[in-house]
Amino acid sequence: MKFEVLTKEDMNALSRELSRAGIMNRPREETTSQVEHYVLLRGNYREFLGIEIPAVSEMLEEVRQSFNEIVEGWSPSEERDFDEIFQEPSLGKLTVIGAMVEGGYVEENEGKLILLKRPKLEELTIELRFPIEELGDELETIEKKVSSTLVTEYTLEKRYYVEVLEVERELIEKALEIAETYATEESYVEAMFDGIARSVLAEKILEFAEKYRRKNELVEAIMGVEPITVEGKNERINIYYDEEAIEDFLKILQTLGYIKVKGNRIWI
Repeated sequence: MKFEVLTKEDMNALSRELSRAGIMNRPREETTSQVEHYVLLRGNYREFLGIEIPAVSEMLEEVRQSFNEIVEGWSPSEERDFDEIFQEPSLGKLTVIGAMVEGGYVEENEGKLILLKRPKLEELTIELRFPIEELGDELETIEKKVSSTLVTEYTLEKRYYVEVLEVERELIEKALEIAETYATEESYVEAMFDGIARSVLAEKILEFAEKYRRKNELVEAIMGVEPITVEGKNERINIYYDEEAIEDFLKILQTLGYIKVKGNRIWI
């Protein structure tokens, strides 16, 4: 069960709190890289209207709504604050304002925007960015209507984790309680299900180990009940595994002191 946190300070603080609660854990730092590919499309709004692709159509509709909201009641020579326009920030508004500034319809001055002249939406040159997978095989068709640029973004970053080594349900629940204020939401949810699954699997293995004292028989018995299902009030968790994973899990249980494995023999 692994929690991701945003800073090294949070990593160390979470690790200390878990240790004080008697929960075995291991802080870990990783330098990771991520590569993402985007397509930047550029053309006037009128040219985009000929592209009948859901992702593009949805973005065009957002741009149209944003344009109408921005220009409504905005008279030439009138100043407006950024905060007034972006009370509810959106990509559509950013696209429209960027196009109006580039087209000479809006001037920026000391944090304020001045409308120089009222534009027509169809004449604005806009830039839209999409993950390349959203356009798929349609990219060649799109390039016949508007210009496109492939943009690749490479991100190198340090990431911080705290791994909880326990499998006992009570300790896992305590770890989840402690980690809630530190962990990112995504990693917390993933860790919660990981912790539940690991504790259920550990309970089943220890239950079978009372009956099967030979490792090969224990592994065979565990494989015979795969997947293990946990039923909740409005949810179900199916736990899948393979034989090699069970072999590794037995080593974890031995490290934690729940069982002893020597050769093909098992002691509890």
